[in-house]
Amino acid sequence: MHVVFVCSGNICRSPMAETVFRAKLADAGLAAQVRTGSAAIGPWHAGEPMDPRAAKTLIDHGYPAEHTAAQVDDAHLAADLLLAMDSGHFRELRRQVHNCGGDPGKVRMFRSFDPAAGEDDEVPDPYYGGPEGFDQLLAVIETATAGLLRWTRERL
Repeated sequence: MHVVFVCSGNICRSPMAETVFRAKLADAGLAAQVRTGSAAIGPWHAGEPMDPRAAKTLIDHGYPAEHTAAQVDDAHLAADLLLAMDSGHFRELRRQVHNCGGDPGKVRMFRSFDPAAGEDDEVPDPYYGGPEGFDQLLAVIETATAGLLRWTRERL
């Protein structure tokens, strides 16, 4: 299985979500069965490391923080599941998947795996705020990741 997380610049939300999911897969003994990735809708930060605030938040909570930003390409679009961080990413990913002949149904909102999110399935972007936004983001990611891990187990 191949799962890809997508946000605007691939320096905050999507790499943090990929990192947490990869760690939870390893804890569950599923790392060898699931390939992960993350990418950006746009080219703004391609080749750059993770936002330092995102990296610090991950490290402070025991996660690794190695990452190089990338823009969505054909390999990402070929994934089994594409997880959008907000509705703009969702629409753009569905358009790109459709245009390359894929099934747009494999694009989902990441927070759709968090039953408590309800209709508020957008993952907040902490980029323009302070460090507390990254702690809040991590909490949102960890909650949604639990549901994603359950979903993944059911399909393996």
